[in-house]
This record gives sequence, C-alpha cells and structure tokens, in this order.
Amino acid sequence: MEIIVCLDDRDGMAFNHRRQSSDMVVTEDICARAGGAPLYLRAYSLPLFKDRDVETVAVDDFSQAPADARCFVEDQPLSPLAEKIDILCIYRWNRHYPADLRFDLALADGWQLVESADFAGHSHEKITREVYHR
Repeated sequence: MEIIVCLDDRDGMAFNHRRQSSDMVVTEDICARAGGAPLYLRAYSLPLFKDRDVETVAVDDFSQAPADARCFVEDQPLSPLAEKIDILCIYRWNRHYPADLRFDLALADGWQLVESADFAGHSHEKITREVYHR
C-alpha cells in the first residue's frame, strides 16, 4: 500500500480538523503519480480531485483498500495501517502551521528515502516531495 500525505515542517496533517493546504500543483502531481490507477481517499478529500484525470474511490476506513492501493490521507492517523504500508509519499509545505493531527509514523523505523524533489506549487514557492520505501 502506498500512502500519500501532505505535512508541514512539524509533521502536522490537519488544523482545526481541516486540511492545512490544498495546492493544485500538488493535486496534479498526485494524479500523475497515480498513473491511471485508482486513488483511495475519504469523502472529505474528494473535492480536491473533482474534475481531475484520476479515478477516485471513497472509503470510510483505509483498511478496506486493497494491498496495492494508493491512498491519499488527510484526516486520519496512519499507525493502524503501519504494517500494510510499503511506500510513503510525503509532500512537505516547508512551513510551520498549527496542527491538531500529526503524522504518527516514525521514518527512522525502517523507512528509506528513495526520492526527494523540490518544485514550485501554486500556493507555496517551494514544496518538497519525498518518497520512502520500507
């Protein structure tokens, strides 16, 4: 399973129970990353991908997604899925935001950085995409 998340510099995922940022360049990159495969997400995230060239599958619980699924997660802890995750794709905003939900996996626990790239977003002049494999 591949998990895709957006984080601030303090590993925050959400603020006041809502997404911290929605950058259309990141959304386009996620769609390209899906490569024609379905993108699993919660109904909360569906508006980000409206009118995008990606098949979306809404799930209430990511444990319902197949083992080879790509899942975009904004509003749930990841530790319950830890054993199923093979790939982490992290988009970092390179900013400090308040957060009430934080990324709860330790990258030091067997994750290897295999790709890192900076690019300009629509709302942020520098976004970093990091890909980790277990």
